[in-house]
This record gives sequence, C-alpha cells and structure tokens, in this order.
Amino acid sequence: MDFALTQEQQDFKATLRAFVEKEIIPVAREWEQSGRYPAEIVDGLKEMGLFGITVPEEYGGLDLDPVSFALVFEELARGWMGIAGVLGSHSLSCRMIAMHGTEDQKQRFLPALAEGTRRTGLGLTEPGAGTDMQSIRTTAVLDGDHYVVNGTKSWITNARFADPLPVIVKTDPSASPKHKGMSVLLVEQDTPGFEVLKDIGKLGYKGPETCEVLLDNARVPVANLLGGVEGRGMQQTLSALEWGRVNIAARGVGVGQRAYEEALAYSKQRVAFDQPISEFQAIQLKLATMATNLQAARLMTYWAATEVRGGRADGPTGMAKIFASEMALENAIDAMKVHGAYGYSTEYEIERLFRDAPLMSIGEGTNDVLRTVVAKALVSGRASVG
Repeated sequence: MDFALTQEQQDFKATLRAFVEKEIIPVAREWEQSGRYPAEIVDGLKEMGLFGITVPEEYGGLDLDPVSFALVFEELARGWMGIAGVLGSHSLSCRMIAMHGTEDQKQRFLPALAEGTRRTGLGLTEPGAGTDMQSIRTTAVLDGDHYVVNGTKSWITNARFADPLPVIVKTDPSASPKHKGMSVLLVEQDTPGFEVLKDIGKLGYKGPETCEVLLDNARVPVANLLGGVEGRGMQQTLSALEWGRVNIAARGVGVGQRAYEEALAYSKQRVAFDQPISEFQAIQLKLATMATNLQAARLMTYWAATEVRGGRADGPTGMAKIFASEMALENAIDAMKVHGAYGYSTEYEIERLFRDAPLMSIGEGTNDVLRTVVAKALVSGRASVG
C-alpha cells in the first residue's frame, strides 16, 4: 500500500499552495467580511485552467485524476472555503455533461466551461426537497421541440453565473418509482422564464452566491435534455454526487488543516505564566488530537478518491465525507479554544473557519442520511471494511 502522492501530484499541490498563499489568504478575511465577490481570484482560477478539472482533454480540460481533484478543494478550502465553492458544483456539472451528454451538448458547452468563459452549477435542491431528490416538484412538459418548465430551486451556488444550469425536473410526474420520471435539462442563462430571485444570507460559506431560482413557463429546447433520453436524471445526478462527496471531504480537510495550523502557531506565540501555552499539557493534547484526526481524514479522503474511478463508491465516499466534515468542525472548535477570546474575534481566522465548517456536514447529503447510505452499502456488499 502506497500512501504517498506521486511526484506530479506533489508538484500540483505545491502550485495550488503557492496560489492560495499569494492570492487568497492575504485578502480572504477582509473580502469575506465585506461580502465582496472574489472576481480577481476567479480570474486566477481561470488562468490555471481549474474550471476544466473534470472536463476531458479533447474538450480543452485537465481531466484530473480523482486524488488531484481532491487536492484542488483541499488547498482552496485551506485558504477560503468559499472559493472552493466557486469550483465545486461547476466541476460536478461539467463531469455530468462529460459522462452523460450528447456529443452536440459536449461540443456546445464543455470547451467554454473548461476555459471558465462559461460557468455552471447544479439546480437540484428545492424548498421542500434537499437530500430527498425524488420529492422535487419542478416539472417539464413537452411542447413541440421545447420543454415548458415550472418550479423553484433553492440553495443554488453559482446561480448568477451558471450558463447552462443543469436542472433536475420531473418529465413524468406519475412514474413509479419516482426516479424513472426524472430528467436533467441544461437551462441556458438567457432562457425566457428563467430568473434568479435573490441571494440567500448565510452564516458562512461567503464568496460565491447562493440563490433561489424561479422557472416560470421557461421554454428549454429538447436538444438540451441531458443525454437526449428522458428518465435518467436521477442516475446522472448521483454519478456526479459521488465526486461531490470527495469534494466536500477534501474541503473538510482543508478547513481542518488551516484550523490546526492557526492553533499551533498561536500556541507558540501566546505566553501565559511565563511560558508559551504550547508547553501546557492541556494544549498539547488538543494539538495532538487535531493533528491525528486531520491526517486520518486526509488519508480517508484520498482513499475515497481512488475508489470513485472504479465505479460506484457510495460507501467509501460517504465514510470520507462524514469523517472529514466532522473533523473540520472539531478542529475549528478546538482551535478556538486554544485561541481563547481571540478565537471569537473577527480579527483572527478562527471565527471564519468556525462559521465555514458546519456546511460540510450538511452539503452533499447530511451526515445522518449518509450514515444510512454507508450502512446500505455495507449490508449489500458494495462496500466492506477490513
């Protein structure tokens, strides 16, 4: 068993780390607090080709291996978790189009998406349907060579920039089981009846916009039905979400890493009772626990990443997402305790990490629901331990 990154992966990680240190960390706290959109950072992501990390090379993308994919989100989240969000749903959507799109759809959308001149997201969640996607109420009725789409989507990252936005709809609301009546439509930004209603205020995860979207008799060409066949939307979406759980697990590792770094550095600087607080056993125990859980989460995330390329991997990706996301929150809390009152101050990084960390235990399926997914994978034999 080889737990080391390849030389190419190490070099890639070093390039990402240098970008984060120079372009993100110096401005993250100020821009996050002011609500400023990170346009300059997004331009840097374009220059590095990172909008094409899941796009095949033949369409101008990088087509990264899954571990390198995880490294992108780990390193970006270490600097500012919101920046990872700019690429997150975009990359999953690109992968979904690359895996399931018609050749016409790939040619029309993927080259510009890889460049970042077009961007995208995922139109899945609704006010009454999150993890339970089969309960969506958005419908698409065929009318000649267009679908007429009606419904509302919420919590949509990149909504104001998405072009196209893959939207999961019910093309056959009476189908049983429900997933057989679900399809994905690629809704372009200038579609009449497609409207971004508002940005949703959030505790953390600042930077990218998160919006409510209205589809009011929006007419979407039949040519934009993903894959050209109705009834495959659930399978198409789930295939992308396995990579999404790797993405979220890696973000957890990034936030956990930064929390650990901040706690370690502060413990060496802060003096109490005539010595650095890093000399106190109580602080040492916290640092050791943070580092141990962080490294375990990192290795589990890389393991899960290697599993997604081999086929269905809901067990490994679920395990990694659960563990890494909960580690991120625990590390953020422990880092705040090491900082004491300063950890609660907006002048330090810790309070931002503390606000960002909970999202990972909610996004891409809540951890409690994912525990049932992991359990089903174990019982069915799709996943095993030992």
